[in-house]
Amino acid sequence: MRAIWKGAVSFGLVSVPVKLYSATESHDVSFRQVHQADGGRIRYQRICSIDGEEVPYSEIAKGYETEDGEMVILTDDDFANLPTTSSREIAVEKFVPSDQIDPMLFEKSYYLEPENTGVKPYALLRQALQDADRVALVTVALRQRTSIAALRVRETENGDVIVLQTMMWPDEIRVPDFKVEPGEVKDSEIKMANMLVETLAGDFTPDDFSDDYAEAVDEMVKAKIEGGEVERTPTSTKTSGEVVDLLAALQRSVADAKKSRGEKVPKEAKEAKDEGDEKSKGKKSKKAS
Repeated sequence: MRAIWKGAVSFGLVSVPVKLYSATESHDVSFRQVHQADGGRIRYQRICSIDGEEVPYSEIAKGYETEDGEMVILTDDDFANLPTTSSREIAVEKFVPSDQIDPMLFEKSYYLEPENTGVKPYALLRQALQDADRVALVTVALRQRTSIAALRVRETENGDVIVLQTMMWPDEIRVPDFKVEPGEVKDSEIKMANMLVETLAGDFTPDDFSDDYAEAVDEMVKAKIEGGEVERTPTSTKTSGEVVDLLAALQRSVADAKKSRGEKVPKEAKEAKDEGDEKSKGKKSKKAS
C-alpha cells in the first residue's frame, strides 16, 4: 500500500501525525471498445461542437454550464481565488453516536497509520473512540477541498486501525420523487414474513459472498485464451411469471429454508409447501399432455 496523504489528527491539544491509505479498491469488470474485425482499440477525438475541429489538450479549459444553458469559461486565475485549502490537519470537531450518522452519507474509506512519533497519541485516540463507543466527526482538506469525515475504529487482521470515512454534504443526498403507499397486509402474512426473517437470520460474514459475474468473466476469458469452448451456465432461477399468493409464498420460503438447514418445518408452512408442489406437478402434467 502507498500513502496518498500525510498530515495530523488534532483533538484538543493532542496531535497525531498520520499517513492516509485508500482502504478499498474496485474489482468492477471493465471492457474496452475494439474493432471486431482485428481487435484494434477505438480512439476518440476531442471535437469542438461549434466549429467541428479537433481541439488539442493545450486549448481545453474548464467550463461551468448554468441552468439556462450558458457556458462560463474558468481560468487558472479564477480557481486561484477560490476558498480552497491545503491544510494538513484532520480537525476533530466533536464525538457523536454512530447511529446519528446516516450510512448514505459515507463516501470513501481510508486507513490511518501513525508516523513513528505518533504511535502513542494514535493509541490514545483509538482507545478513546472505543471506550466512548462514538465516532469522531472531523473536517479535512483532501484534493484542495474541505470535506467532513468520520473517524472510527475497525478491527483487522493486523490489529485495530483508525479509519477515516469521507462524507457527502447533506444536500447531496437526493430525495426520492416517488411515493410508496403503505399497502394492506394481513396479520397472517406479517406473522409468516417474520418467521421467514427469523429462519434466514444469521451473522454477516463477507466471505460468504463472491462476485459471480467477475469470476465468470475471468473463466470465460481464460477459456478463450486457451482455445477452449465457453460453456454457458444459468445465472439465476427463472420463474413462471405467475402471480402467487403472498402468504403461501412466504410459507413455502420458510419451509424451504428450514428444510435446507435440517430444521423442523412448521405445520402451516409444510402444508403450504405441499399444496404448492402439487400445483406445480399439475401444471407440468398439463403441459406434457
